[in-house]
Amino acid sequence: MMNNPSTPAIQFDKVSRYFGEVKAVDHVDLEIIDGEFFSMLGPSGSGKTTCLRMIAGFDRPTSGKIHLYGQDVSSLPPYERDVNTVFQDYALFPHMNVEANIAYGLMVKNVARQERTKHVDEMLELVRLSGFAGRKPSQLSGGQRQRVALARALINHPKVLLLDEPLGALDLKLRQQMQIELKAIQKRVGITFIFVTHDQEEAITMSDRIAVFNQGKIEQIGSPSDIYERPASSFVAGFVGTSNLVGGEIAKRTTGSEQTFSIRPEKIHIGSVSDNPASGMISLDGVIRDVVYLGLFTRYLIEIEDGVDLVVVEQNLKSTSMDVLSAKGQKVKLSWHQDHISRVGG
Repeated sequence: MMNNPSTPAIQFDKVSRYFGEVKAVDHVDLEIIDGEFFSMLGPSGSGKTTCLRMIAGFDRPTSGKIHLYGQDVSSLPPYERDVNTVFQDYALFPHMNVEANIAYGLMVKNVARQERTKHVDEMLELVRLSGFAGRKPSQLSGGQRQRVALARALINHPKVLLLDEPLGALDLKLRQQMQIELKAIQKRVGITFIFVTHDQEEAITMSDRIAVFNQGKIEQIGSPSDIYERPASSFVAGFVGTSNLVGGEIAKRTTGSEQTFSIRPEKIHIGSVSDNPASGMISLDGVIRDVVYLGLFTRYLIEIEDGVDLVVVEQNLKSTSMDVLSAKGQKVKLSWHQDHISRVGG
């Protein structure tokens, strides 16, 4: 039966999960759209993994309801929910080869061997592991094992695939490669992916939308650009990437309001103290207090007044490490377009 695209894949209705006095999830309302790549992003203990476990059926809400395509699944056991989960540790059977691992779900359903082989071949092609059917997990790299786990989870064509920090055990380059592959696979199969991570880059790279969790609540839901460019709170501004928070007298002098605003480091231009900023630009004088050369770009720590520092990032288009390091101690004028600031709450 086809999913109704107007029905949310997942809906949380005032869902809470308490462990004694600890509010792991606190009155969360959430709708995840059919077919989207949705990430739950937040630090350890923010509630994102508990939400994923409740969708999977490994845990149940203390209060509230969870709907899967309109059906209340709050009390259903995992095997009665049309979802599958991919874990960080792969959870492959070490004594089985790749083909048997991927086909396991079909074997449980008593699917005929010829049909199983056909579906396994399709999955191996999907995850770019054709020719690996006879290998054992111990003969695979971390990235290959993760692809096998993904194929095993997808072979039953679940309505929703849950991914619990699945790339956490991989090294940086492989993790970045798998981010691109995961998104491509999701587009090909067209099912709803719900991805839990504490890595902002992962969430921004792959997601259609992101929910940022903090202390059991959702601080903001939006597209990666919304979350990054227009953070709704100081927590989101600080957790998703690097952001400068400016408030009080400095904010009032530059914007006319004491309300705290955020400005991303790459949006700030470093110029000469004699520069006259164009219309629509905000400017402040400062002194370069520290310089960190990072190859692709340089990070500057610039004191604007009274011990208040702003972080500024500039790409090294022409400068060398000697050029940028010599800038320490220089007086400069910082400027940025007023459209690039974002008012934030607490």
